[in-house]
Amino acid sequence: MNLTVIGTGYVGLVTGTCFAEMGNNVVCVDVDKSKVADLKRGKLPIYEPGLDPLVLRNAEQERLRFTSSLAEGMAKTEIFFIAVGTPPGEDGSADLKYVQAVAREIGQLLQGYAVIVDKSTVPVGTAELVRKTIQDELDKRAVEISFDVVSNPEFLKEGAAIEDFMKPDRVVIGSDSDKARELMRQLYAPFNRNRERTLFMGVRDAEMTKYAANSMLATKISFINEIANLCGKLGVDVENVRKGIGSDSRIGMSFIYPGCGYGGSCFPKDVQALIRMADEVDFEAGLLKAVEARNNRQKGWIAAQVKRRFGNDLSGKTFGLWGLAFKPGTDDMREAPATVLLEELLAAGARVLAYDPVAMETARKELPDAWFASDALVLTAHQYDALQGVDAMLLVTEWKPFRNPDLDAMKRLMKQNVIIDGRNQYDPQLIREAGFEYTGVGRRND
Repeated sequence: MNLTVIGTGYVGLVTGTCFAEMGNNVVCVDVDKSKVADLKRGKLPIYEPGLDPLVLRNAEQERLRFTSSLAEGMAKTEIFFIAVGTPPGEDGSADLKYVQAVAREIGQLLQGYAVIVDKSTVPVGTAELVRKTIQDELDKRAVEISFDVVSNPEFLKEGAAIEDFMKPDRVVIGSDSDKARELMRQLYAPFNRNRERTLFMGVRDAEMTKYAANSMLATKISFINEIANLCGKLGVDVENVRKGIGSDSRIGMSFIYPGCGYGGSCFPKDVQALIRMADEVDFEAGLLKAVEARNNRQKGWIAAQVKRRFGNDLSGKTFGLWGLAFKPGTDDMREAPATVLLEELLAAGARVLAYDPVAMETARKELPDAWFASDALVLTAHQYDALQGVDAMLLVTEWKPFRNPDLDAMKRLMKQNVIIDGRNQYDPQLIREAGFEYTGVGRRND
């Protein structure tokens, strides 16, 4: 099939590349000409394991092209994917200005029947808005061209997006058109060879499914963090509790790992947007608000432990921070707990040495220049360089290289042998027997 994907961010680039890998002809469009130029040279704007070789291979075989002109990308297109950003507004609602701009341009250029797919995470009712926006432009042109708008939300985990796209748990397609459903069924047929994964439903149902899924996962994280904090007060080890409840098949082990909060581009934004949608229809989303509130508090957990151990004034103290990305497998620092931690430590007068296997360049771009200029924050070349003379090691992101550290080397490097584990990666008994003070989330920290 001939596809056009508008937006070459995380969702758009993965979507376009994976469809090209399955033999489709894909044009990826982005208004950022410098990004398009980089993509044509094989330089990707994001880090995602396995994506680089797929982009290069499909570009070389001319199944995947990049352009800044939607008009250029529209020739013979059967299906358009709108994959532009929907950043949160000041009130937490999703900002649809980029989605509307794309819909407007499609309406100005459309020459024949096509399916327009909302791939971006958008509020319930967005497909209707897209349909109206396109139709308004067609009316201005005084032309009659039929089209369908479909909701096809993405369910990609950063760090495992290729696997998620190629072997999806489900493919949700919201459409009221038999013609559009058949085209989408054909497009996704190669992904359903082992079993049927496609779920057809109404457009609004599909839009809601994405928000409900992410909010459910966020709820599990905030729930276990709530339990972990209570365990800490009661002298209970939350790791034993986690295993005890996770062995129940109705609950499962996924997303019940205590830590210093969730971040990224999806969970925080989607929970906020769903709360806003509830407010708009005068519904009190008490559970969702509690999920968000717990997560906001949880991001301050490491800083609270630091101040409990070293005092509120951290002047003259240096801390080694392992992990900047919001999770392993990505360089994404949006809403990352590490950012909140840095703000609190530096405001209290501390100096921080930080290391992340992938997100160093992102940190240099996104964190305040003043932090680097004052030497309050130093990004180190190696994980152990971040421990030179520090008063404590703070684990924020559970990258694999951090999971089994060289404790002897750490003791030689660190000024004080203190570990504050924001992801419960270490065995407290083993760490303490090695001569360290240890604090974990909801662990027995005596």
